[in-house]
Amino acid sequence: EVQLVESGGGLVQPGGSLRLSCVASGFTFSRYYMKWYRQAPGKERELVAAISSTGGYTNYADSVKGRFTISRDNAKNTVYLQMYSLIPEDTAVYYCNAVGALGNYWGQGTQVTVSS
Repeated sequence: EVQLVESGGGLVQPGGSLRLSCVASGFTFSRYYMKWYRQAPGKERELVAAISSTGGYTNYADSVKGRFTISRDNAKNTVYLQMYSLIPEDTAVYYCNAVGALGNYWGQGTQVTVSS
């Protein structure tokens, strides 16, 4: 069974930091491109960051460049999203996504709320 399990969300004050994790199972993680998306209430789901299967290539939404870092540990089947300098506009449910030749998988999401 394919699973993507996100964790690390929560309530944080503006300017704070969080690290999201997504643990994968049921497929060959190291062959998949991994992405983080987010969806705020009443808004479309948007791509936040992506990382290639080896970790050698990353890209980011303009709104998070310089504040967020995506990384992966293929030995642990885990992708991370380190978030710094959080602002209220970062409030959303964050989803992990795996994209590969054999499938496109989603996690259940983790809530991030940035508020004072």
